[in-house]
Amino acid sequence: MQNPIAHETGQIMPTLAKRATEIKPSPTMAMSALAAEMKRAGRDVIPLSLGEPDFHTPQHIKDAGIEAIRSDFTKYTAADGFAPLKKAIIAKFARENGSTYTADQIVVGSGAKVIIYAAMLSVVNPGDEVVIPAPYWVTYPDHVELAGGKPVFVVGEESTGFKITPQSLSSVLNAKTRAIIFNSPSNPSGAIYTEDEIRALADVLKKYPDVWIVTDELYEHLAYDGEKTATFAQIIPEFSDRIITINGFSKGYVMTGWRLGFAAGPKKVMKAIGDLLSQLTGSPSSIAQAAAIAALDGDQSFLSANREVFEARRNFVVERLNKVPGLSALKPAGTFYVYINCRDWIGRTSGAGKKLSTDVAIAEALLDESEMAAVPGEVFGLSPFFRISISLEMALLEKAMDRFDAFAKAMR
Repeated sequence: MQNPIAHETGQIMPTLAKRATEIKPSPTMAMSALAAEMKRAGRDVIPLSLGEPDFHTPQHIKDAGIEAIRSDFTKYTAADGFAPLKKAIIAKFARENGSTYTADQIVVGSGAKVIIYAAMLSVVNPGDEVVIPAPYWVTYPDHVELAGGKPVFVVGEESTGFKITPQSLSSVLNAKTRAIIFNSPSNPSGAIYTEDEIRALADVLKKYPDVWIVTDELYEHLAYDGEKTATFAQIIPEFSDRIITINGFSKGYVMTGWRLGFAAGPKKVMKAIGDLLSQLTGSPSSIAQAAAIAALDGDQSFLSANREVFEARRNFVVERLNKVPGLSALKPAGTFYVYINCRDWIGRTSGAGKKLSTDVAIAEALLDESEMAAVPGEVFGLSPFFRISISLEMALLEKAMDRFDAFAKAMR
């Protein structure tokens, strides 16, 4: 048996599990951490990689959390969620999505991310294929692989607004397909699927009744131009026995640090997810759950107020970006990201002499030379693009657009 003493002592450590050496840290969080480190070192970095709203949690939600502490609501709750919160989630689905659920069809967990992982563990067997539309949130492929599955990517081209089509979906489905992860509004592209587009995809999926549909609806409340998000469970109720709907409080409700998400679906799979979460994380934070009840049942006016701010920023940023030489960007229908086409920058040289051979090289040059943290499209499965966040005050976004323009004009 190998000596377990750490290698700093000169002795041999036991080896790590294969999965531990293959899983990569979140590239979006890594970029934000690097930007924060540079800021601490005195650099004037604009953190365009941020994946959270720059607003604060609304006061009535904070008050509910504070009251939970004061009233000693600080013990474990049920592992799959506090019953009054489940009731509020059921009411939310009925009110906003026209969907009906019972308490045993709801699971609450410590963030949507761990619920997605538990969903993969619940429905994917080793060797199963899981379809992931690209560009995708960086965590999806890792969760599939951790569950022993094989990610199969289908590209939503820029020409289709970064959305997959029935034809492209049909081309990747087969007898090995076990699930599809469907994200609308989409991180990183901001694309939102319409009711007709969801119905068209459902027509394809009807031919594969054993395929689970796992929907990530975390950005549900961030849809612009008066558009309302459509959900698979609402539009295709006949698929109710194969849809796992995942949502949370981090984005729309500005509760990123509270770490709370929820899921709805068939009783059997919800029980499996709840049992897994009981082993992975235990019960969710009682304090966060108390605050979440206030988020769902209390004043909702902040949702539209925040959305209006984001929409104004989106309009400004997209207009400015499309004037920067070599860049172009579609106007995202939702989220607080813009996915920027940088194809015309590929092969050029930055002002400081860096060869811009890939979107990764572009992101590195933007950080080193213009002090802007952006995330390369490679990590989202579609290049050559990079993602920026508009979750910054307008003054910083104006400064960032000026820096993009200066960076472009310095290239050769």
